[in-house]
Amino acid sequence: MINGKKILVVLPAYNAGKTLKITYDEIDRSLVDDVILVDDASKDNTVAVAKEIGIVHIICHEKNKGYGGNQKSCYKRALELGADIIIMLHPDYQYTPLLIEAMASIIAKGVYPVVLGSRILGRGALKGGMPYYKYFFNRFLTISQNTLMRQKLSEYHTGYRAFDRSVLEAIPWESNSDDFVFDNEMLGQICYKGFEIAEVTCPTKYFEEASSINFKRSAIYGMGVLAVSAKCFLQRMGLAKFKLFDGITPEVHVRGKKQFLPPTEPAARPTEKITTASSHS
Repeated sequence: MINGKKILVVLPAYNAGKTLKITYDEIDRSLVDDVILVDDASKDNTVAVAKEIGIVHIICHEKNKGYGGNQKSCYKRALELGADIIIMLHPDYQYTPLLIEAMASIIAKGVYPVVLGSRILGRGALKGGMPYYKYFFNRFLTISQNTLMRQKLSEYHTGYRAFDRSVLEAIPWESNSDDFVFDNEMLGQICYKGFEIAEVTCPTKYFEEASSINFKRSAIYGMGVLAVSAKCFLQRMGLAKFKLFDGITPEVHVRGKKQFLPPTEPAARPTEKITTASSHS
C-alpha cells in the first residue's frame, strides 16, 4: 500500500512454471497487498508452483482464452478485491518486478493514472536480447501510432502496465479482443478518453522460457495495432464511429482535473447533387 492505495499485481500466466517463482520472489509483498494469478489452461505445472509459493488468488481457465481473455479475468478479479492500483506483470521474468514501487508511486501520488514499463527508453530492448525484427517493427508501429493517436510514447507493446482503478472503470475493456491486440485496444481507449500516460525505463530479458509470439502472429498483431490506431484517428476527427470506443466521453486530464470535450459525430457526406444547404447522404 502506498498513500493509502491498495496495490494488486496481476500475473497473466501460460506455461510459466519455470519462471513464476523467480518473478514472484522479486515482488515486494510489504508494498503489494495481493497477487492474482490467472492460468490460461497451461500444459505445465504453473498452478502447482503458484500454490507452492503461496499465491492465494488463483484463477484457472479450463480452456485457453487467449492473452486478452486472460487479462480480462485478471482485471475483473482485481476490481472485485477492491484494488486501487492494478499492475500487470508477466510471470515469465521478462520484466523486473523491482519497478513495481516506482510505477505504483506515480499513480498513488496522483501524478499520472497510467504507467508503462518501457523497454525502448534507454537501451534495454536490444541489450536484453530483443530480436532485431521485433525491434524494427516495434519502432515502425510506435511511430505510426504516435502520429495517428497524437501521443509521444516510446512504445505501445510492453507487457508491464499499471493502472489507477478509475481508468479501468472508465473504458469498456471487457468488450475488447481476447487475442494479443487487447493491449493496444486498451491503450487506444485510454488515449481516446484523454488519460495521460507515464513511462518508466525497464530492462528486459529475452531467453528460452520468456513468452513470445512468432513472426506470423507478430504480423497479424501489427495489422491489428494499426487498425486500432486508425480507428482512434478517424473517430477523433469525427469521420466514423467504432464499437471500440462505445460509451467513452473524451476528456482532457490536467494535473488531476478533467475537462469534458463535446462528443464528435461522423462527418456528413453530401450527395452528388445538393438541393438544399441541409441535404445529407
